Amino acid sequence: MSRTVFCQRLQKEADGLDFQLYPGDLGKRIFDNISKEAWAEWQAKQTMLINEKKLNMMNPEHRQLLEEEMVNFLFEGKDVVIDGYTPPSE
Repeated sequence: MSRTVFCQRLQKEADGLDFQLYPGDLGKRIFDNISKEAWAEWQAKQTMLINEKKLNMMNPEHRQLLEEEMVNFLFEGKDVVIDGYTPPSE
């Protein structure tokens, strides 16, 4: 049976994550307040950020930048902005 959470990103009840995917207190906050759907949206944005900004996950500064973007996206409702990127038109 799946668990539901009130997703802070989507502002609705939705299926919660199956287990904590991120370490520490932030990981607990994500597990308790973010849905699978919102996490999947973040993963797509994260991949785009890593590729477009050529982030190296071995670099602590790059990991910190990614974590800040994650918090902004998941909890503060801010979208990921990449200079020069234009989303495809629908």
